[in-house]
Amino acid sequence: MTLSPRLPFFVYGTLRPGEPNHDAFLRGRVRAEEPARMEGAVLYDGPGYPYVVEEVGGGGVVYGDLVDARPEEYAALVAALDLLEEYTPGDARNLYERVAREVLRDADGTAVRAWVYVAAPAVAARLRVRGAPIAGGDWGRR
Repeated sequence: MTLSPRLPFFVYGTLRPGEPNHDAFLRGRVRAEEPARMEGAVLYDGPGYPYVVEEVGGGGVVYGDLVDARPEEYAALVAALDLLEEYTPGDARNLYERVAREVLRDADGTAVRAWVYVAAPAVAARLRVRGAPIAGGDWGRR
């Protein structure tokens, strides 16, 4: 599988350190993890996992981690994360879409382009109407 560009991932839910999917999917596949945040988004609670909903011009912030995959593990990690998130490019039934977005490193505020799994349009529309936003934008501190 070829994926261009090879970007790091911004994770904000079950893939964060200490959460249930971190070790199962990321252990041995990453070379670095660091705290980061995504601005212009709101975090919503889901059935055991959260959703990021983008809010153009919005002041929301979502906290998570920037994950840099080991080069030799990159393709396998993308495939595993797409499977975990039930993401298939172009499928109208997706719950999430994998999109390239700017996130900011907490350490120095540097902007980094990263893959982020955001709520698919239909899911985002439902969450905006009936969803439960997570105060503070940090799923780990809900």
